[in-house]
Amino acid sequence: MAKVVILSGAGLSAESGVGTFRDSGGLWEEYDVSVVCNYNSLDKHEDLTIEFYDKRRAELEFKEPNHAHKVIAQLKQEYGSNIAVITQNVDNLFEKAGMSSADVIHLHGFMPEVRCRSCERTYDIGYKNQSKFHEGLCPECSGKLRPNIVFFGEQAPMYEKLSEHINDCELFIVIGTSGEVVGVNTIAQFTTRSILNNLEPSSAIEDTLFSNVLYMKVTEAIDEIANEIDEFLA
Repeated sequence: MAKVVILSGAGLSAESGVGTFRDSGGLWEEYDVSVVCNYNSLDKHEDLTIEFYDKRRAELEFKEPNHAHKVIAQLKQEYGSNIAVITQNVDNLFEKAGMSSADVIHLHGFMPEVRCRSCERTYDIGYKNQSKFHEGLCPECSGKLRPNIVFFGEQAPMYEKLSEHINDCELFIVIGTSGEVVGVNTIAQFTTRSILNNLEPSSAIEDTLFSNVLYMKVTEAIDEIANEIDEFLA
Protein backbone atom coordinates (compact mmCIF):
# COMPACT_ATOMS: atom_id res chain seq x y z
CA MET A 1 0.00 0.00 0.00
CA ALA A 2 1.01 3.62 -0.52
CA LYS A 3 3.04 5.74 1.90
CA VAL A 4 1.48 8.91 0.46
CA VAL A 5 -2.27 9.31 -0.09
CA ILE A 6 -3.60 12.26 -2.09
CA LEU A 7 -7.33 12.71 -1.59
CA SER A 8 -8.96 15.30 -3.84
CA GLY A 9 -12.43 16.77 -4.18
CA ALA A 10 -14.38 19.22 -6.28
CA GLY A 11 -12.04 22.12 -5.51
CA LEU A 12 -9.32 20.51 -7.62
CA SER A 13 -11.37 20.37 -10.81
CA ALA A 14 -13.19 23.65 -10.17
CA GLU A 15 -10.10 25.46 -11.46
CA SER A 16 -10.60 23.62 -14.75
CA GLY A 17 -14.16 24.91 -14.97
CA VAL A 18 -15.93 21.74 -13.82
CA GLY A 19 -19.07 22.74 -11.94
CA THR A 20 -19.69 21.88 -8.29
CA PHE A 21 -22.80 21.62 -6.12
CA ARG A 22 -22.16 25.10 -4.77
CA ASP A 23 -21.82 26.87 -8.12
CA SER A 24 -24.55 29.32 -9.06
CA GLY A 25 -25.98 29.61 -12.54
CA GLY A 26 -24.61 26.29 -13.75
CA LEU A 27 -25.87 22.82 -14.56
CA TRP A 28 -26.41 21.93 -10.91
CA GLU A 29 -28.98 24.73 -10.54
CA GLU A 30 -31.00 23.50 -13.50
CA TYR A 31 -31.90 20.25 -11.76
CA ASP A 32 -33.12 19.20 -8.32
CA VAL A 33 -30.26 17.11 -6.94
CA SER A 34 -32.68 15.08 -4.80
CA VAL A 35 -34.48 14.09 -8.01
CA VAL A 36 -31.54 13.17 -10.26
CA CYS A 37 -28.78 12.05 -7.85
CA ASN A 38 -30.63 9.78 -5.44
CA TYR A 39 -30.52 6.00 -5.11
CA ASN A 40 -34.03 5.73 -6.57
CA SER A 41 -33.67 8.39 -9.27
CA LEU A 42 -33.44 5.89 -12.12
CA ASP A 43 -36.61 4.17 -10.99
CA LYS A 44 -38.65 7.30 -10.36
CA HIS A 45 -37.19 9.83 -12.84
CA GLU A 46 -35.20 7.78 -15.35
CA ASP A 47 -35.35 10.11 -18.38
CA LEU A 48 -34.53 13.24 -16.38
CA THR A 49 -31.71 11.52 -14.52
CA ILE A 50 -30.10 10.21 -17.71
CA GLU A 51 -30.48 13.65 -19.32
CA PHE A 52 -28.67 15.27 -16.38
CA TYR A 53 -25.73 12.88 -16.56
CA ASP A 54 -25.59 13.11 -20.35
CA LYS A 55 -25.08 16.86 -19.94
CA ARG A 56 -22.44 16.41 -17.25
CA ARG A 57 -20.60 13.89 -19.44
CA ALA A 58 -20.75 16.15 -22.48
CA GLU A 59 -19.33 19.15 -20.63
CA LEU A 60 -16.16 17.21 -19.82
CA GLU A 61 -15.12 16.99 -23.46
CA PHE A 62 -13.75 20.51 -23.50
CA LYS A 63 -12.38 20.68 -19.94
CA GLU A 64 -8.62 20.50 -19.57
CA PRO A 65 -6.49 19.40 -16.63
CA ASN A 66 -4.98 22.26 -14.67
CA HIS A 67 -1.46 22.60 -13.28
CA ALA A 68 -2.34 20.58 -10.17
CA HIS A 69 -3.67 17.61 -12.15
CA LYS A 70 -0.47 17.59 -14.19
CA VAL A 71 1.84 17.79 -11.18
CA ILE A 72 0.02 14.96 -9.42
CA ALA A 73 0.21 12.87 -12.59
CA GLN A 74 3.97 13.48 -12.73
CA LEU A 75 4.35 12.52 -9.07
CA LYS A 76 2.45 9.29 -9.66
CA GLN A 77 4.62 8.47 -12.64
CA GLU A 78 7.79 9.12 -10.63
CA TYR A 79 6.87 7.36 -7.38
CA GLY A 80 4.47 4.69 -8.58
CA SER A 81 2.94 2.57 -5.84
CA ASN A 82 4.34 4.84 -3.11
CA ILE A 83 1.55 7.30 -3.97
CA ALA A 84 -2.17 6.58 -4.07
CA VAL A 85 -4.25 9.11 -6.02
CA ILE A 86 -7.80 8.97 -4.70
CA THR A 87 -10.51 11.35 -5.82
CA GLN A 88 -14.14 12.08 -5.05
CA ASN A 89 -14.41 13.61 -8.53
CA VAL A 90 -16.08 11.72 -11.35
CA ASP A 91 -14.37 13.60 -14.18
CA ASN A 92 -11.48 12.35 -16.33
CA LEU A 93 -9.03 15.21 -15.81
CA PHE A 94 -6.38 13.05 -14.16
CA GLU A 95 -6.62 10.72 -17.14
CA LYS A 96 -6.35 13.68 -19.51
CA ALA A 97 -3.22 14.70 -17.59
CA GLY A 98 -1.63 11.39 -18.56
CA MET A 99 -2.60 8.97 -15.81
CA SER A 100 -4.00 5.56 -16.64
CA SER A 101 -7.41 4.61 -15.27
CA ALA A 102 -5.67 2.02 -13.08
CA ASP A 103 -3.66 4.77 -11.39
CA VAL A 104 -6.70 6.75 -10.17
CA ILE A 105 -9.19 5.56 -7.58
CA HIS A 106 -12.53 7.24 -8.31
CA LEU A 107 -14.53 6.89 -5.08
CA HIS A 108 -17.82 8.03 -6.56
CA GLY A 109 -17.63 6.57 -10.06
CA PHE A 110 -16.42 7.71 -13.45
CA MET A 111 -18.52 9.93 -15.69
CA PRO A 112 -17.30 8.66 -19.10
CA GLU A 113 -18.51 5.16 -18.20
CA VAL A 114 -21.93 3.54 -18.16
CA ARG A 115 -22.81 0.35 -16.31
CA CYS A 116 -25.35 -2.36 -16.99
CA ARG A 117 -28.09 -2.45 -14.39
CA SER A 118 -28.34 -6.23 -14.83
CA CYS A 119 -24.91 -7.76 -15.38
CA GLU A 120 -22.81 -4.85 -13.98
CA ARG A 121 -20.46 -4.70 -16.98
CA THR A 122 -19.02 -1.23 -17.59
CA TYR A 123 -18.38 0.56 -20.90
CA ASP A 124 -16.43 3.73 -21.63
CA ILE A 125 -18.61 5.82 -23.94
CA GLY A 126 -16.50 8.96 -23.87
CA TYR A 127 -18.71 12.03 -24.09
CA LYS A 128 -21.71 10.50 -25.88
CA ASN A 129 -25.28 10.54 -24.70
CA GLN A 130 -26.09 7.20 -23.10
CA SER A 131 -28.78 6.44 -25.69
CA LYS A 132 -26.24 6.82 -28.51
CA PHE A 133 -24.30 3.82 -27.22
CA HIS A 134 -25.99 0.58 -28.30
CA GLU A 135 -29.37 2.28 -27.95
CA GLY A 136 -28.84 2.56 -24.20
CA LEU A 137 -28.70 -1.22 -23.74
CA CYS A 138 -25.90 -3.52 -22.63
CA PRO A 139 -24.14 -5.16 -25.63
CA GLU A 140 -23.75 -8.36 -23.61
CA CYS A 141 -27.11 -8.97 -21.96
CA SER A 142 -29.39 -6.21 -23.37
CA GLY A 143 -30.04 -4.89 -19.87
CA LYS A 144 -30.61 -1.18 -19.33
CA LEU A 145 -27.51 0.97 -18.91
CA ARG A 146 -26.98 3.64 -16.27
CA PRO A 147 -24.27 6.19 -15.47
CA ASN A 148 -21.39 4.52 -13.64
CA ILE A 149 -21.81 6.94 -10.75
CA VAL A 150 -22.49 6.36 -7.07
CA PHE A 151 -25.82 7.99 -6.31
CA PHE A 152 -26.73 9.23 -2.84
CA GLY A 153 -27.75 6.25 -0.74
CA GLU A 154 -25.88 3.68 -2.84
CA GLN A 155 -22.88 1.66 -1.73
CA ALA A 156 -19.49 2.99 -2.79
CA PRO A 157 -17.27 -0.08 -3.23
CA MET A 158 -14.07 1.89 -3.88
CA TYR A 159 -14.07 3.07 -0.27
CA GLU A 160 -12.51 -0.30 0.52
CA LYS A 161 -9.49 0.79 -1.53
CA LEU A 162 -9.36 4.05 0.41
CA SER A 163 -9.35 2.15 3.70
CA GLU A 164 -6.59 -0.17 2.51
CA HIS A 165 -4.32 2.71 1.55
CA ILE A 166 -5.07 4.72 4.68
CA ASN A 167 -3.91 1.81 6.84
CA ASP A 168 -0.33 2.23 5.54
CA CYS A 169 -0.42 5.97 4.88
CA GLU A 170 2.34 8.10 6.40
CA LEU A 171 1.74 11.37 4.51
CA PHE A 172 -1.92 12.30 3.99
CA ILE A 173 -2.80 15.14 1.60
CA VAL A 174 -6.27 16.64 1.30
CA ILE A 175 -6.99 18.88 -1.69
CA GLY A 176 -10.19 20.74 -2.49
CA THR A 177 -12.74 18.92 -0.33
CA SER A 178 -15.09 20.08 2.41
CA GLY A 179 -14.52 16.94 4.49
CA GLU A 180 -18.24 16.31 4.77
CA VAL A 181 -18.10 12.94 2.98
CA VAL A 182 -14.73 11.46 3.95
CA GLY A 183 -13.69 11.82 7.60
CA VAL A 184 -10.34 13.48 6.96
CA ASN A 185 -9.91 14.63 10.57
CA THR A 186 -9.60 11.07 11.86
CA ILE A 187 -7.19 10.11 9.10
CA ALA A 188 -4.98 13.14 9.75
CA GLN A 189 -4.69 12.21 13.44
CA PHE A 190 -3.20 8.81 12.66
CA THR A 191 -0.66 9.72 9.98
CA THR A 192 2.91 10.89 10.46
CA ARG A 193 2.37 14.05 8.46
CA SER A 194 -0.62 15.69 6.77
CA ILE A 195 -1.32 18.60 4.42
CA LEU A 196 -4.61 20.42 3.95
CA ASN A 197 -5.19 22.57 0.87
CA ASN A 198 -8.54 24.25 0.46
CA LEU A 199 -9.60 27.63 -0.82
CA GLU A 200 -11.06 28.47 2.61
CA PRO A 201 -11.76 26.80 5.97
CA SER A 202 -14.53 24.19 6.20
CA SER A 203 -16.69 23.64 9.26
CA ALA A 204 -16.21 19.88 8.83
CA ILE A 205 -12.39 20.00 8.94
CA GLU A 206 -10.33 20.70 12.06
CA ASP A 207 -7.29 22.26 10.45
CA THR A 208 -5.22 22.16 13.69
CA LEU A 209 -4.94 18.40 13.14
CA PHE A 210 -2.91 18.97 9.95
CA SER A 211 0.85 19.54 9.84
CA ASN A 212 0.61 22.08 7.04
CA VAL A 213 -2.44 24.12 6.07
CA LEU A 214 -2.59 25.99 2.76
CA TYR A 215 -5.67 28.14 2.21
CA MET A 216 -5.16 29.08 -1.42
CA LYS A 217 -5.92 27.87 -4.94
CA VAL A 218 -4.65 24.38 -5.57
CA THR A 219 -2.76 25.56 -8.65
CA GLU A 220 -0.83 27.92 -6.35
CA ALA A 221 -0.27 25.34 -3.59
CA ILE A 222 0.60 22.26 -5.61
CA ASP A 223 4.30 23.01 -6.12
CA GLU A 224 4.83 23.33 -2.36
CA ILE A 225 2.88 20.10 -1.85
CA ALA A 226 5.01 18.36 -4.50
CA ASN A 227 8.20 19.54 -2.77
CA GLU A 228 6.99 18.07 0.54
CA ILE A 229 6.25 14.77 -1.18
CA ASP A 230 9.71 14.74 -2.77
CA GLU A 231 11.36 15.37 0.60
CA PHE A 232 9.18 12.77 2.34
CA LEU A 233 9.94 10.04 -0.18
CA ALA A 234 13.59 10.94 -0.70
